[in-house]
Amino acid sequence: MKLNAGEHILKTREDPFPIKFASSNVTPGEFQLVEDEKCSWLRKGQTFGVETLRTRIEPWLTALFQSEHLALLVGSGLSQAIHWIAKKNPMQGMGEIKFESFSEEIAKAVLSSAAAAGRSHGNFEDQIRVANELLRGLDILSNTDSSKKEQANLLRQELETAIATFANGVLLGELSIASAESESREEAFNYLVSFLMSFASRTGTRDRLQVFTTNYDRIIEAGADLAGLHLIDRFVGQLTPIFRSSRLDIDMHYNPPGIRGEPRFLEGVAKFTKLHGSLDWISTGRHIRRFGLPFGAKSVSTFLDSPTLDGATPMRLMIYPNSAKDWETTLYPYVDLFRDFAAACCRPNSTLVTFGYSFGDDHINRVIEDMLTIPSAHLVIIAHGDPLGRILEIYEKIGRYAQVSLLLGSHLGDLTALVDNYLPKPAIDRTTMRMSELLKSRWSTSERPSADSSPLEETEP
Repeated sequence: MKLNAGEHILKTREDPFPIKFASSNVTPGEFQLVEDEKCSWLRKGQTFGVETLRTRIEPWLTALFQSEHLALLVGSGLSQAIHWIAKKNPMQGMGEIKFESFSEEIAKAVLSSAAAAGRSHGNFEDQIRVANELLRGLDILSNTDSSKKEQANLLRQELETAIATFANGVLLGELSIASAESESREEAFNYLVSFLMSFASRTGTRDRLQVFTTNYDRIIEAGADLAGLHLIDRFVGQLTPIFRSSRLDIDMHYNPPGIRGEPRFLEGVAKFTKLHGSLDWISTGRHIRRFGLPFGAKSVSTFLDSPTLDGATPMRLMIYPNSAKDWETTLYPYVDLFRDFAAACCRPNSTLVTFGYSFGDDHINRVIEDMLTIPSAHLVIIAHGDPLGRILEIYEKIGRYAQVSLLLGSHLGDLTALVDNYLPKPAIDRTTMRMSELLKSRWSTSERPSADSSPLEETEP
């Protein structure tokens, strides 16, 4: 199966296979199945709208969001969506770097690295990874060959310039959102807040929402601040928080008045992990610190000139998989971060929701495949499109169709449509559940009240 332009793919509830539909040629604003497509809950040739889709999607997502364990994996699609709402144009992507030193060797290795990951071309991360490995080799050779030392210094300078340029490019995307017109900016952040709180609103007896992202920007953090959502990560401290391996299980609880027993989770809290690092993470000696970088700042370098950061340079920014001081330091934070991802997903009665993630990272996909070997685990994939062709490829490869839900396409993967129509309301839904229980107790499914009876009369059981 392939997702073509203008098409949408939906698979929820008891659907045995994905259903492909497109905009109707007969009724504007509605949809119909593509030719030769079959669906158990639609007649052939029938047109349907958002209301029909909502009855299939919203209750299903509401149930999954209250699973015992819930995790959200966010890719660049969220940043793109927020930028589009605020500015009505796409956000700057990861461009390729032009190296003067060893350009041909790096280009060939990048292409091989991308091909191994199932991609037709490399990106910024592939180039940084290859350049770091080459730089490491040159540093080793320079111990016996002085000419290699000069080559290593030239490559190191190019790499530092490239990282600074890339970091400033990501900051430009933040600045573009922050400097948008007030109404558009407010609309964008309102949708972001509603999106985050739809996931974070969990009852006090459920495990914490765990948010994972491959993004380097701080758009999620900005949305959490506006929502009053407290994010718990591995950093400890106030001025320049330090990364700690021992702080994963810290949490916020409260004791309800007059209730004895274990304390309950405090509402408005989620655990947060940036799998590929962040613009405001820096290596200082043997530690990883988060430094004060305002949302929408124009340059990273301006905020690195501090004695507490040990003379840090853009080369020490912890942007995956950038080498910090040495190879061991590079492995140190990311090993812990991916261990957190695996521990959060690979357990019984868990649900993982991906939004705007193109499945281009094999190290993440491997964890997701392992998660689905647990029968009670479920995966929900929400995406605006499938540009790499990896989503449907991995769906077919894994083969556990009953454990995967799909919401793909420009409508189902659109942030505004998703928040307005299909995501659970951003509040703990106890009122709706109590109302349903009350209606069920008053009017059972087997005995409906007559048309002339009062709606307040209770039916005999």
